[in-house]
Amino acid sequence: MIRLQLVIPTLDRSGAEKQFTLLATGLPRDEFQVEVVALTRGGPYAESIRQTGLPLTILKKRWRFDPLALRRLRRHLRERRPDIVHTWLFAANAYGRLAVGTGTDRPKVIVSERCVDVWKSRWQLWLDRRLMARTDHLIANADCVAEFYRGLGYPADRVRVIHNGVEQSAARTRTADSIREEFGIAKGTRLIGYVGRLAPQKRLADLIWAMELLRHLDHPVCLLIIGDGPQRSELEQFAREIRVDELIRFAGHRLDAATLIPHLNVFWLASDFEGQSNSLMEAMAAGVPVVVSDIAPNRELVTPDETGLIVPVGGKAEFARATHRLLSDPDLTERLSLAARVRMQRDFSISQMIDAHAALYREIYGTNFRTRK
Repeated sequence: MIRLQLVIPTLDRSGAEKQFTLLATGLPRDEFQVEVVALTRGGPYAESIRQTGLPLTILKKRWRFDPLALRRLRRHLRERRPDIVHTWLFAANAYGRLAVGTGTDRPKVIVSERCVDVWKSRWQLWLDRRLMARTDHLIANADCVAEFYRGLGYPADRVRVIHNGVEQSAARTRTADSIREEFGIAKGTRLIGYVGRLAPQKRLADLIWAMELLRHLDHPVCLLIIGDGPQRSELEQFAREIRVDELIRFAGHRLDAATLIPHLNVFWLASDFEGQSNSLMEAMAAGVPVVVSDIAPNRELVTPDETGLIVPVGGKAEFARATHRLLSDPDLTERLSLAARVRMQRDFSISQMIDAHAALYREIYGTNFRTRK
């Protein structure tokens, strides 16, 4: 049995946490002894982990740097003596590597980076470089993320790309009309959707502006914004100011988001940086035509005019124009939808994601076993 500790800051409902939970609960139990550690708190995915019987430890980290939480993690790892420690996201990547130390008998350490982290400050990038010597492997979820970290100095032979896994579209349990009725949207209105955090890098103001442009065309449309975040009140106020609030519904966090996505006529993603968007992949898997911003992670998923449409970052008019094109051309919509669904089924299944991690764990465990022996 390979003893594996998976460490993440929280188990909140977000893309990285979802992939983390799918991996933790999907690894074969006859080969991997998996334990989960959340540095700060649990969250919605904690229950999913507990239901499968996996041990879950929450360290209750309180500050950006919490020496007590670091001490608890170090003690936890010494008691469990894992073969591999696999950390996710900046805080866990830092705490995990600090906790394992530099001894020759330390566990192997894998860190997962999920985004082209242009947001990181100078001290965070400095710490990443300082801890590089304690990193046996770095997993990126997209080629552009791998390239970003190779640019920081991570050796190419210790960087591995493992793409996110996406749940293939399930049977439809709702109708488009029931969704329109729930949100007070007139029958026959086309549904445009966004799913994710309401945060600055998502550029949701661009999408609200695009609705102002799209309203002047011949299609009755409504933008359904599914998710929550720090910009919600600001965006609601902005929609009122430019008088498109009647064309927009802020749905907040939805546990049933997966049942809403298949009924969208178009999916929008305007981010100026991403890792590999789970919501974009879910829309493509459901056969929803997508219009996305021209950034490297989106281009890894969307081939222009083949599996979706790509527009410039900040291109408000281009979002409206591309959407008008989709809504006016059913043949184009059907062709893009089918190609996107096939791509997700072929290249981005959950089983492929889990198998790729398991293969890396076996490879690293073999090295670790020989070293300890």
